Amino acid sequence: MKRLLALIVVSMFMMGTLTACNTMAGAGKDVEKVGEKVQDKAEDCKDAKC
Repeated sequence: MKRLLALIVVSMFMMGTLTACNTMAGAGKDVEKVGEKVQDKAEDCKDAKC
């Protein structure tokens, strides 16, 4: 019974960890897109188009 409980706890921890990884990967992609937009705008302003 203790072994089953330990497996359940470890499984729940692993599911939470994997979910967090996917969330951080998604957030990283969002931040990357925002960074690209900022770079594009900076390039436009550098060329005196702003």
